[in-house]
Amino acid sequence: MEIPLQLNQQNLQEVGSRMPVPTYDRSSDKSGIVHIGVGGFHRAHLAYYLHQLQQLGDAPDWGICGIGLREADTKLHDIFKKQDHLYTLMVKHPGGKIEAEVIGSIVDFKMGTTDPEPVITSMAAVETKIVSLTITEGGYNFNPNTGEFNFDNPDIQHELQHPQDPKTVYGFLTAALKRRRDAGLPAFTILVCDNIEHNGDMMRKMLGTFAEAQDPDLAKWIAQEVSFPNSMVDRITPVTTPADIETLAQDFGVQDAWPVTCEPFIQWVVEDKFSNGRPAFEKVGVQFVPDVGPYEKMKLRLLNAGHSVLGLLGAIHGHPTINACIEDELFASYFRAFLDEEATPVIGNIEGIDLSDYKDSLLERFANPNIKDSVSRICSESSAKLPKFLIPTIHENLAIGGSIKFATLVIAAWCYYSDKGMDRHGHPIEIIDALSTDLHQAAKQTKTDPLAFIRQESLFGNLIRNERFTELYTEAVHKIYTDTNIKKYMRDMISI
Repeated sequence: MEIPLQLNQQNLQEVGSRMPVPTYDRSSDKSGIVHIGVGGFHRAHLAYYLHQLQQLGDAPDWGICGIGLREADTKLHDIFKKQDHLYTLMVKHPGGKIEAEVIGSIVDFKMGTTDPEPVITSMAAVETKIVSLTITEGGYNFNPNTGEFNFDNPDIQHELQHPQDPKTVYGFLTAALKRRRDAGLPAFTILVCDNIEHNGDMMRKMLGTFAEAQDPDLAKWIAQEVSFPNSMVDRITPVTTPADIETLAQDFGVQDAWPVTCEPFIQWVVEDKFSNGRPAFEKVGVQFVPDVGPYEKMKLRLLNAGHSVLGLLGAIHGHPTINACIEDELFASYFRAFLDEEATPVIGNIEGIDLSDYKDSLLERFANPNIKDSVSRICSESSAKLPKFLIPTIHENLAIGGSIKFATLVIAAWCYYSDKGMDRHGHPIEIIDALSTDLHQAAKQTKTDPLAFIRQESLFGNLIRNERFTELYTEAVHKIYTDTNIKKYMRDMISI
């Protein structure tokens, strides 16, 4: 067996004998895109699309400068420094085939946790035309019920008083945009790449609110000059495991401290509204549309909500991965019933999309045994996800008299999950949620107050005041707390 080669620029030619590598010149380090939140998804999605375009020779000045604003980003920063910002993308096919390719579109990575100046300088640089973000649902700093900006955040309060010492994405964006305005440079586009419906509009509102409080004149300039295109992004990207690193070393002969794994499917739908130019992403399959809203809603209400349906019910039952859920015929049937009877009726028609085919594709993607997307990852930060993915479907079906039984059982399962932190076998469940303490405190009151969990109006809105929902929810909670065999209730619902 060949000795694994350390992935770096010096070894790139030899690595190229083992897997595809960048054929474009990375030496200029020009970065037309600054990206905040360089996680696995970004590296499997935007960075991959740009890599494809660079392989065609069509984006020489559009490299990516990654930005880390959390202490947790230090590990990736250090690995990237050792690997010259190269990483391996491992595409896992359902049949077991793995395609590996070295991606070179990220050319720099800066941390903003100790010294914000290098990050502000990169964002304010004349060559930066787009600042993209993958900050996930919890990073927007808003109340999920009211949709209003959260000024109680201590970091936000600090930034309002100390604009040149930013802590959050809002502080960094305003600091960089102020510098560009003062220098007479055009504004960059702010391109959001995560799972918030109308994500560009949401970022425009949140940044505008923050800027207005910090610097009203700058807020006016931002409103006039900065574009915030909405975008819909999609590619299942599980957490990298030690086994993935070992597979890369053993089967491909390459040593990469943090490769990225993903499914073959990839999709990106973007509104073509850019302040200062953009790469020709349409050449590599990105779809530019006047209004991304219908595509966003389809993906969030079907794929993302479907993930949560399987994840929360699967966690209580004891299924470790999403593909294990789909391999369970009852879970697959329940998932499809939720999609058909509750999600689809509130989505409407979407131009160019056959919803039946799309739902078929979700079953195929979720069943991919080579992905093994963990239930714990899917359930993480449910307090940020469900108010956007699942709870709106309940509200809309209540308004039209539609079915809510499948989603209601999921909410009851979330209560039990938050309360007990274990599956039906008594095995502990890893709960990762910024609001885990609040969720637990509310859920543990369920035995004396069956509606305690849904009294959290910041998450559930006025569901507590809807008699039809509260009756179904109370019944579901009673069943789960009496007998944790979740499959019994799933089976009953499908047969009704």
